Amino acid sequence: MIPLRLDEIETLIGGGLKAAPGAKEVTGVQVDSRRVEPGDLFVAVGKGIEFVEDARARGAAATLVPEEPFAAFAALGSAVRDRTAARVVGITGSTGKTSTKDILAAICAPTARTVANEANFNNEIGVPLTLCRLEPDTEICILELAMRGFGQIADLCAIARPDIGLVTNVGPVHLELVGSLDGVRRAKSELIAALPPGGTAIVPVEFSVGREDVEVVYLPEPEARTEEGRTVVGGVSFNFTAPHQAANAAAALAALDALGLPRPQRVDVEFSRWRGEELPLAGGGVLINDAYNANPDSMRAALAHLVALAGDRRRVAVLGEMAELGPGGPGFHEEIGAEAERRGLAALVAVGNLARGYLEGGRGIPVMEWAPDAESAIAVVEGIVRPGDCVLVKASRSVGLERVAEALAAVSA
Repeated sequence: MIPLRLDEIETLIGGGLKAAPGAKEVTGVQVDSRRVEPGDLFVAVGKGIEFVEDARARGAAATLVPEEPFAAFAALGSAVRDRTAARVVGITGSTGKTSTKDILAAICAPTARTVANEANFNNEIGVPLTLCRLEPDTEICILELAMRGFGQIADLCAIARPDIGLVTNVGPVHLELVGSLDGVRRAKSELIAALPPGGTAIVPVEFSVGREDVEVVYLPEPEARTEEGRTVVGGVSFNFTAPHQAANAAAALAALDALGLPRPQRVDVEFSRWRGEELPLAGGGVLINDAYNANPDSMRAALAHLVALAGDRRRVAVLGEMAELGPGGPGFHEEIGAEAERRGLAALVAVGNLARGYLEGGRGIPVMEWAPDAESAIAVVEGIVRPGDCVLVKASRSVGLERVAEALAAVSA
């Protein structure tokens, strides 16, 4: 981290800062005391106050118990942003933003000193924490920007000040909060509005950009081919076969071009956890653990990947409910159930109250079961999955279906 002096932090934050004897500056910021290293600032959020002494014992240069955590993180992230010459790429979108971030980080790393947010560190705490990982020689900073309602992306951009803004797509997500697809588009447009004159906006073909002082790059349908178990997009060979990742790779390559960095011939991407992980199951089966999140568009993409990966293997899907879809939620679930039937599933396990809609829409699927929650679903799934099956596990984060995926993987371990 670019060091920050403690007296400066105290001026920025106000009260709640306690320095270790002799400490003058901090060289890292943590919210998990188990990750604290000598020289770090430990910021206690929520129950984090219970671990202040643990952080000090691990060598924290200072601890902070802020009255307003979001404001404190904003101040810290902004202070580091002021001191870096790194170019910042902000990424948002209804689906694919985390995978696009992972791909972009992988293709930037060979030629530029790159920092990208961990996992889904994409909110009022995660974005500043990522900025606080910047070193004096960092050249590229890649930030995923979350959207839970109007104004959130604008607030994050005020801290991050992106030079390049990438919108992967616009789809039916968070409709409870923004009302409609137009609302989603308006919220995502906050990233484009935050770009400086001369910045670059990378957006879907149908995405309107009402600015003439930025360069606009439109994302057409990607051209991709599969070779020897890898996907080639834009002349780059990637270590995935999921069809929907081709669009994410094309978006990442557009950002790489905007940064002026060369395209590698071959790259292996380490995707964030629970996002399309492929694990072996008994009898030559495969588990697709895509349990991190879900919406109608990503569900359709995941079902297409299930079919492509399964080949002639039996296709099984464990689908939890999709959250925050507003009044249209039941209809969206029925549509996905119908899509599952059209994709030739042999069995479907629906998890959660709204997930009953999958069963309504997929009436022709031979085997269908319902479970109220993830724990209950484990026994149901274990009674359905056979050796050699190809199994998709996917749901919104609130369902916690990773527990089902982990139980299936454990049986085959």
